[in-house]
Amino acid sequence: MCSVVGIYGNENASKLAYYALFAMQHRGQEAAGISSSDGEHIKTVKDRGLVTQIFKEDHFKILKGNMAIGHTRYSTAGDDSILDAQPVFARYGLGEISIVHNGNLVNAKEIRDELIKIGAIFQTNMDTENLIHLIAKNYEKKRLKDRIIDAVKKIKGAFSLVILSRSKMFVIRDPFGFRPLSLGKLKSGGYIVASETCAFELVGAEFVRDVKPGEMIIFENDEIKSEMIFEPTPKQCIFEYIYFARPDSNVFGKNVYSVRKQMGRELARELPVEADMVVPVPDSGVAAALGYAQESGIPFEMAIMRNHYVGRTFIEPTQEIRDLKVKMKLSPIKHKIEGKRLVVIDDSIVRGTTSKRIVRMLKEAGAKEVHMRIASPATIGPCYYGVDTPTKEELIASRLSTEEIAKYIEADSLAYLSIDSIVKAIKDKKDNYCFACFDDNYPIL
Repeated sequence: MCSVVGIYGNENASKLAYYALFAMQHRGQEAAGISSSDGEHIKTVKDRGLVTQIFKEDHFKILKGNMAIGHTRYSTAGDDSILDAQPVFARYGLGEISIVHNGNLVNAKEIRDELIKIGAIFQTNMDTENLIHLIAKNYEKKRLKDRIIDAVKKIKGAFSLVILSRSKMFVIRDPFGFRPLSLGKLKSGGYIVASETCAFELVGAEFVRDVKPGEMIIFENDEIKSEMIFEPTPKQCIFEYIYFARPDSNVFGKNVYSVRKQMGRELARELPVEADMVVPVPDSGVAAALGYAQESGIPFEMAIMRNHYVGRTFIEPTQEIRDLKVKMKLSPIKHKIEGKRLVVIDDSIVRGTTSKRIVRMLKEAGAKEVHMRIASPATIGPCYYGVDTPTKEELIASRLSTEEIAKYIEADSLAYLSIDSIVKAIKDKKDNYCFACFDDNYPIL
């Protein structure tokens, strides 16, 4: 998960980076940071917490310059420590460098062990710090560009990277394009790259194109240069459409809201149920529930209310906090629910935490029946590319059958959207996407 942003060629670079991170706060709530360059030095401000909690007006007096990069953290590797917040900054032989990274490196431990053997001293537990050492220790190459290319060719996994030097900004996307990354042109001058296009709207930028899988873009002297440093083999993360991205973003060339709504339509065609009302789990199931209601003809009602002052439960770091936040976040509208047969639409069931609480809550509020319909397949495999599902034991569908899960969450019935129906909904080639969490077919390990 996580979000990254890069701003180039704008005197308000750090403030624009701040607003972009605010727009992408849903991608990580643990920490955030910004580095900026004035051409001579890189300055960094980062801390644990939300974007609005961390940055104050005085910080932007420090974060001067027309280039800036930023990051919001959702931890998949490393610890809950300020040292593990990004950007990762260092001084080295060629000067100063700062890096932000969305994704996860599958060979991080192997690289780290090799670097430690030759004397590297690590300050964090993040896989991202490997890149700093790979770049710094490449004495044979005199240009930063060449060092970066050598470094990214040693790493394996998911990486959308933005790298800041004192005078340049480098943007790289892994050859599989696991995580989204888009390029925009700022109306106030300069360019932006960001994990999601929802950031473009807030800062006044026009979408130019997606950064291609395997591409490097270099911003230098008010120019943009691009080259392919990997042979592209697109395996874009299907979970971006299902859960991660904001509905108003366009990722992988498609509008997220439209895709989710179409998934709901496919769900109604594939898995109909007799019910009096379609109820979404807010906010993650709303678009799919609208599609389900329109396709099935069953009335749509927002019969579950969400407290928007509670963050996303799935990306909380511990199960105890997730359990508590589910109770704090959702509450039923009893007079809408009493005596009704409900078809409840959600985007996914990962651990089962939220679903069980929701079904019990609805039945306590008087629902006659609760039928769960999930607008994605059963999640059976852990993700190694940037999602915090590190073991199969955490995934309820890897341990229990659909019938057993239905019994566990106390639903009258449970059914999942098939992979074939998802492919119909996205209207694209299945081979362009990674479905590993649903089919155990991993592009890279």
